[in-house]
Amino acid sequence: MNDITFYQRFEADILVGRKTITIRDKSESHFKAGDILRVGRFEDNRYFCTIEVLSMSPITLDELTEEHAKQENMGLDELKEVIREIYPKEKNFFVLNFRLYL
Repeated sequence: MNDITFYQRFEADILVGRKTITIRDKSESHFKAGDILRVGRFEDNRYFCTIEVLSMSPITLDELTEEHAKQENMGLDELKEVIREIYPKEKNFFVLNFRLYL
């Protein structure tokens, strides 16, 4: 059983360390620093790695910066667009900072 999922398109970036944060809504805000999470693909829930949560902090769409976008391995406009697609009605989010757990 996986603890968190990511869209398959992000799998390679996570595995090579290009994606080190994820922006989530309130339903996934319960994770905390030190948590070890099994990660699966959203599309088929297939396990592909384990991550360690480094931090979890609240943020709004307007507070996102180029640094957040860099940690997501995309541009800021693209990041905001992706978040709006996934969470069209949400305004408040949480930044989950993570690293691969080996």
